[in-house]
Amino acid sequence: MAYAFPEGSKFYFSETFAAPKTITVMTNASPTVATSVAHGFVDGDELLLTSGWEDATDTVFKADALTADTFSLLDLDTTDTNFYTPGGGANSTVKKISAWTEIPQVLTIATSGGDARFTTIQPLARRNAINIPTGFNATTITLTLGHDPSLANYKTLVAIGRRLSPVAFKMVLSGGFVSYGYGHVSVSEQPSLNVNQANQVSAAFTLAGRSISYAN
Repeated sequence: MAYAFPEGSKFYFSETFAAPKTITVMTNASPTVATSVAHGFVDGDELLLTSGWEDATDTVFKADALTADTFSLLDLDTTDTNFYTPGGGANSTVKKISAWTEIPQVLTIATSGGDARFTTIQPLARRNAINIPTGFNATTITLTLGHDPSLANYKTLVAIGRRLSPVAFKMVLSGGFVSYGYGHVSVSEQPSLNVNQANQVSAAFTLAGRSISYAN
């Protein structure tokens, strides 16, 4: 058991990927084992998965347990064949994230979504309604930044948002934890002004897949 605190945390984005590697087989296992001939990955590589398995696609995983032609995607449990149809992971691709750019002057971070979504059913024979889980809400991570439009990394982040280009997102937290996501970013360029506070703008990352956390 461990408690972590936000002081010292850093935040990064990336749209810099190596060439995609094709996966010919993905096993139904925990974690899944992927086959990709001569993939060239090393332990701990950060990989963006694009897959026919909808519950796993557009998500960043770490590579683990490597051989020359296989590797595991750490913490990807594909044993539930209701969601991971056997053979459905074939012809997936992974791209190694080859560089990260730090997000400057992060003041606060807030997360919304990611929680379970329910449909309420009211059978005629029951007085009590039933909440039936149907999936999960989309996750949005919102960062408050100290406004400084002269910073090169800030300008890059704004440009990516204006292009509507997807990016990978990483939080390196104090205590040795790291979290990943992948999706779209939008930056509110008009700063908020309050007395005795630094001028602020917000950057929102809307994730397309899961958010995964690891002990770094």
